[in-house]
Amino acid sequence: MATIQDFSNDIRPTWCPGCGDYGIWNALKRAFVQAGLSPQQVMMVTGIGCGSKTPDYMHINGLNGLHGRTLALATGYKLANHAMKVVCVHGDGDAYGIGGNHFIHAVRRNIGLVDIVQDNHVYGLTKGQYSPTSRLGWVTPTSPEGAIDRPLNPVALALSQGATFVARGFCLDIAHLTNLIVEALNHRGYALIDVMQVCVSFNRGMDYDWFRERVYKLEEQGHDPSHRVAALEQAFRYPGSERIPIGIFYRDESVPSYEEQVSALKAGPLVYQPMRTRPSEDYQQLLQEFI
Repeated sequence: MATIQDFSNDIRPTWCPGCGDYGIWNALKRAFVQAGLSPQQVMMVTGIGCGSKTPDYMHINGLNGLHGRTLALATGYKLANHAMKVVCVHGDGDAYGIGGNHFIHAVRRNIGLVDIVQDNHVYGLTKGQYSPTSRLGWVTPTSPEGAIDRPLNPVALALSQGATFVARGFCLDIAHLTNLIVEALNHRGYALIDVMQVCVSFNRGMDYDWFRERVYKLEEQGHDPSHRVAALEQAFRYPGSERIPIGIFYRDESVPSYEEQVSALKAGPLVYQPMRTRPSEDYQQLLQEFI
């Protein structure tokens, strides 16, 4: 069985001291071990952002793509080799901003992957612009008079589009976040974990104390994660109030994943299926016809 050391390497992270990425990074390694996975069984797909460098600091397979295209890239990889555990790690800008269209379609397809969104409510890598989840009225370099865009509610959006696993974690509560990731890894289809995270450099108003005063665990409130309407009621508590629920909002294992329904995958992962080739004469005929 793999250990945390098996998922570790000697590369030192370049994140700011105190960054919330450290907590997520540690929770991921712990979750992989608890789920009984080896580094060879996991593909981590990332986009552009501070947290998208996570696979650089782990002994793991990594696939880095364009800004906002994390889920599109991960979907393609999952269809090519659905035997792998595919885990996306990207920020709120990558996931909900430029990648918002891919987010909606990943939800409705129920593609079998874990989507971990490092939601620090800011574009940290590019020095502090407001993001899709930033607070109304927040002053940033791109909103000097205060942000007038209302914050996106990704949890409610995912639930309304039929997501089969929706959760929220907190980067400082590593044990709780680890458990959420393990549950997501064992889920049948698409699993969203929106992680509340601090940005110590560009969103200092929402520091660790700010979150500690507001988060509460759904499981301690008797929440039923099989009830979508109850999940939506909890989802609308934040943004909008000073209380932030964390835990599993909703889970439904009865819906088949996207890859389960693709006929070409019935014989096994595409990467292990024999390639079908055509005689060179067929290509020559096409060339003569069109060139």
